[in-house]
Amino acid sequence: MKEEVPPDASAGTSSSRPADHCVSRLLSAVESELQAGREKGDPTERRLRVTLEDSQLWRKFDDVTNEMIVTKSGRRMFPVLKVSVSGLDPSAMYSLLLDFVASDTCRWKYVNGEWVAAGKADGRSQGGVYIHPDSPNFGAHWMKAVVTFNKVKLTNKVNGGGQIMLNSLHKYEPHLHIVRVGPTHHHLVSKVTFSETQFIAVTAYQNEEITALKIKYNPFAKAFLDAKER
Repeated sequence: MKEEVPPDASAGTSSSRPADHCVSRLLSAVESELQAGREKGDPTERRLRVTLEDSQLWRKFDDVTNEMIVTKSGRRMFPVLKVSVSGLDPSAMYSLLLDFVASDTCRWKYVNGEWVAAGKADGRSQGGVYIHPDSPNFGAHWMKAVVTFNKVKLTNKVNGGGQIMLNSLHKYEPHLHIVRVGPTHHHLVSKVTFSETQFIAVTAYQNEEITALKIKYNPFAKAFLDAKER
C-alpha cells in the first residue's frame, strides 16, 4: 500500500497558487450555472409544455394547403389558434405573443388545382406581432384554461390597431412566444411552432376544397352561407 506523503511545508506558498486558481475556476463555473438558471426563471419552466388545440382540424386544412383571407379592414383567422399551456410558474407574470413569420422565400400562385412557387417573395414578406389581450398575466391564469387567439385580424394594408399585415400569395407560420415579464427585465421563456398552422394569405379562396372546409367547420361562415341562400 502506497503511503501518501504530505506536501513540503516549505513549498506551501508556491504550490497553493495552482490550487487556488482551480478552486476559483470551479466557483466561477458554478456561479455561471446559477446565473443561467436565474435567467431561465423558475425551475418549473423547464417542464413547460404547449399543446395545439384542434390539431386534427388544423391538419385537415394543412393537407390541402390552408388559406387565410386578408382584407383591407382585417379578417379573423379560421381555424382559430388555441393552445393549452402547463409548466409555468403560477405566481410569475408572462405575456403571450404571436409572430407571423414567412415560411419561405417564395411568392405562390394557384395553377391547375395546386399551389406552385411563382418567383421570389416580395421584399416585405415579414408578418406582424400580436400580443394576447390578457398580457401580462400570472402563470396561473395562462394555465387554468385554453388560451385562444380568436381576435387576431389579418390585413393586407397598414392599419395599425393591432392588426397583422401580410402579403397576399405568401406563406406564413404563426410562432408563439412566451415572455416572462419582470420588474427590471423580461426574457423569452419559449418559442413554439406548429407546422400544421402554416397558411397562404389570399384575398379570395383559391382552392374549392378550402372553401368547403371553411363552410363546414366555421360556424360563422355557415351562418353567412345560410343567410345568403335565404
